[in-house]
Amino acid sequence: MAHRSTAADANGQSPDRALRADAQRNRARVLEVAAEIFATEGLSVPVHEIARRAGVGTGTVSRHFPTKEALFAAILLDRMKQLTGQADALAETHDAATTFFTLFATLVHEGAAHRGLAEALCGGGYDLDAAAARAGYDVSGRLRTMLAAAQEAGTIRADITYADVKALMAGCLSRDVDDTDDIALNRLIAVVCDGLRTRPS
Repeated sequence: MAHRSTAADANGQSPDRALRADAQRNRARVLEVAAEIFATEGLSVPVHEIARRAGVGTGTVSRHFPTKEALFAAILLDRMKQLTGQADALAETHDAATTFFTLFATLVHEGAAHRGLAEALCGGGYDLDAAAARAGYDVSGRLRTMLAAAQEAGTIRADITYADVKALMAGCLSRDVDDTDDIALNRLIAVVCDGLRTRPS
C-alpha cells in the first residue's frame, strides 16, 4: 500500500500555507500601493486602478477590503502598527522625553501625510484611536505614558495634560501649509516642543 504524503511546493510549504502567504503578500502590496496613490493623487482614484498598479485583480482587492472606507482604515491601522513598533523600540533605547518628542513629531508628520484619509474616515464617525487600541496599536497610549514619565523625570512641564498635547498636535496640523513642506512643519513642531520643556529655575 502506497504511503500518502502531504503535497508540498518546492519550498516545503503545503499548498494551503503557500496560498495564505500569497494572500498576505497581495494584501500588503495593495496597502502599499494604495497608500502611495492616495497620498500623491487623492482619494478619488478608483479601486480598479489601485488593483492594476498593485498587479492584482479587482476581486482580490475587494476580498480584502469590501469598501473603499475599509481600505482607508486598513492603511491607517497598518501605519499605526508600524508606529507602535517604532515607539516601543525608541522607549527601549532612549529616555522618556526623547521618546515623547520624537513620537510627537512623527505623529504630526503622519497626520499631515494622511490628512485626507483621516478626515474621510473621521467624517463618517470612525474612531481611529479606538480602533488602533482594539488592534493593539495604541500609539496614543504610548505617547501618554511617555508624557507622564518625562514629567516624572522633570524634563517636561508638570502642568501639561495629555489633552493639551492633543490640542497642540492639532494646532500644528491646522495651519494651511503644503503637506510636503517639511521645513514649515518642523519649525512648528520645534516651537511646540520647546514650549513643553521645563526651564531651569
